[in-house]
Amino acid sequence: MSRFAAPIAEQIWDMKYRLKAQDGSAVDGTVEDTWRRIARAMAAVEKDSAHWEAKFYAALEDFKYLPAGRITAGAGTGRSVTLFNCFVMGTIPDNMGGIFDGLKEAALTMQQGGGIGYDFSTIRPRGAEVKGVAADASGPLSFMDVWDAMCRTIMSAGSRRGAMMATMRCDHPDIEQFIEAKKDPARLRMFNLSVLVTDPFMAAVKADGPWELVFENKVYKTVQARDLWNKIMRNTFDFAEPGVIFIDRINAMNNLSYCETIAATNPCGEQPLPPYGACLLGSINMAALIRNPFADDAALDLEALDDLVRTAVRMMDNVVDASRFPLPQQEAEAQAKRRIGLGVTGLADALLMIGARYGSEEAAALTETWMHAIARASYLASVDLAREKGAFPLFDAEKYLASGSLAHMDADVKDAIRQHGIRNALLTSIAPTGTISLYAGNVSSGIEPVFAYAYTRKVLQKDGSRTEEEVVDYAVRLWREKMGDAPLPDHFVNAQTLPPLDHVRMQAAAQKWVDSSISKTINCPEDISFEDFKEVYMAAWDQGCKGCTTYRPNDVTGSVLSVSEATDKTPSEAPASAQQDGEVIYLSEPLDRPAALEGATYKLKWPGSEHALYITVNDIIISGHRRPFEVFINSKNMEHFAWTVALTRMISAVFRRGGDISFVVEELKAVFDPRGGAWMEGKYIPSILAAIGGVIERHLIEIGFIEGEGMGLKTDPQAEVVAIGAPRGKTCSSCGGFDMRMVEGCMTCASCGYSKCG
Repeated sequence: MSRFAAPIAEQIWDMKYRLKAQDGSAVDGTVEDTWRRIARAMAAVEKDSAHWEAKFYAALEDFKYLPAGRITAGAGTGRSVTLFNCFVMGTIPDNMGGIFDGLKEAALTMQQGGGIGYDFSTIRPRGAEVKGVAADASGPLSFMDVWDAMCRTIMSAGSRRGAMMATMRCDHPDIEQFIEAKKDPARLRMFNLSVLVTDPFMAAVKADGPWELVFENKVYKTVQARDLWNKIMRNTFDFAEPGVIFIDRINAMNNLSYCETIAATNPCGEQPLPPYGACLLGSINMAALIRNPFADDAALDLEALDDLVRTAVRMMDNVVDASRFPLPQQEAEAQAKRRIGLGVTGLADALLMIGARYGSEEAAALTETWMHAIARASYLASVDLAREKGAFPLFDAEKYLASGSLAHMDADVKDAIRQHGIRNALLTSIAPTGTISLYAGNVSSGIEPVFAYAYTRKVLQKDGSRTEEEVVDYAVRLWREKMGDAPLPDHFVNAQTLPPLDHVRMQAAAQKWVDSSISKTINCPEDISFEDFKEVYMAAWDQGCKGCTTYRPNDVTGSVLSVSEATDKTPSEAPASAQQDGEVIYLSEPLDRPAALEGATYKLKWPGSEHALYITVNDIIISGHRRPFEVFINSKNMEHFAWTVALTRMISAVFRRGGDISFVVEELKAVFDPRGGAWMEGKYIPSILAAIGGVIERHLIEIGFIEGEGMGLKTDPQAEVVAIGAPRGKTCSSCGGFDMRMVEGCMTCASCGYSKCG
């Protein structure tokens, strides 16, 4: 009998976590084989490996403990992959050589499957003097563009494309440009952005005082703190970025504040890390630990929780020794501190199963109690490991116990640490669990509320057809099994109806007993007022959160579910094979080429190339609008002949299809040449193909097809055509479905489990 509670769970396992040979044949015959593979790999570093393999298997069985995806997919495979999910890279030096050394390190890390975080505050601001070269600095955002281009080309282990987090201090002179970077929809698409907000800045915001923007003790500009805060809020309101990280609070509460300073986080923000720090993640499935769900005596099995947490901590500690690392600095950092991030998933389902409404004061109190139990068990398990295997190398009892996060820890736990040491410097973190929560039977994700009780998913079959299946939340499925057709009780709430401040209450309740941080998205209604939206962030600050991420669906960020609208009007002046939708002409079949076309030819001289490229774009007039119809690319350089002919034919074919073809520009501009790009007219261009894209973009602007640079579509609109009236959201780049959702700060596909952040 299958261990999977839902078809989607088995599909996620098969696609993401099941070990397969090079030819695609299955090595893991069943999910039990996957559990056995992981348990054996984690027990291999133990003296009594047989005993611990059995213990680890029991923890994994029936999805009670869920290691992060990297461990589940990579442990015991013999493949050269890291079992750590994410890294914060080294401090970026403020010089060209150091900056590009950092770029190389980032590429090597992402190649092995790690997401990365970077603090760009260390790079001098735009316009600052660069001594010795008689030039002004281009600023950190210009180098972020280079990182962004690199990330586009690096396909990490498995099928995951790398994710990146960029942070910048709120007092950096270029902070205003950083805040507004995502206004350009073509820029920094591979980055999540967060502002490092300090305690003095928040005090200045509340006092409506001045705020100095400073680099290396030089004041570049003075602004009103509240104006800068409002700029952060406005861009987050409109574009869902940047996020906010309360960096002074993070450092004050860090167990290792005596030996490290944190200035960046991993891509989803739940792991604030020092330079070369790594995040090792795993989650306790709270929904699997509820006794007698929906009964009057329903309760969390605290004894089972304690035992499971202790086993999970030992497994995660073993990963530090079993894993490979992209860089030796990352291995040294992990070995010196042995930090792990044990968290939870299925919390909202667990609350539903005992009758508590997510977001209520009762639910917040329960969350705090449960997280306290997890923290206590984690720290005591790590003390036991220290007695057996030794404390982490940088352990200093008095300094460690003086840290902010241990101030409210139980006295007996602190006494045990003082007497025996502790194996792992930090132990708890709540990570995004979008994919592993589906794998565990569609339990609620992390500490998020249930997103939707049920939805219809289209599944791609081997013959190319699509079937529909209902995907039901884990707790709702149990309710149906026990109660039949009885309506859901009033305490069942979901992310679409929950007030934003209830989200904050739950995040703050969990944060008290989490020594790292929490990945959580606070869903806000589209019609929330700007003042109420700002109050969400201020509440997060006032209630002790370490950061805040919101998502408000709108025309820019995309709606979770929306109804496509179409028109069947065909203007009399348009060709019979064309349909017009506003300003864009969509063709039901390609047009024949007229005898004559108007166009323009552009010369492109790529630095270092002997011969120039000549790019001709010809246009057709439809309904009074000038539209691109074909392109020709010519060069005397015979090395360019084959690819320029191929590019000519492919782009022309897309142009003749009609519609808004501006996505072609963005695809070309995103191409990164690993041999290096070039600086042209003061701007870094990542490849000659990107330069061609820029030329075509300039032509589209000149004929009025698009309004300006970066204003074209980012994806092919005709790839998203659905039946009139069908629900749709953003398109998944992995499966093409329309179920992309913001979950824990990361766009995640409910159909296939693909996540931008892994």
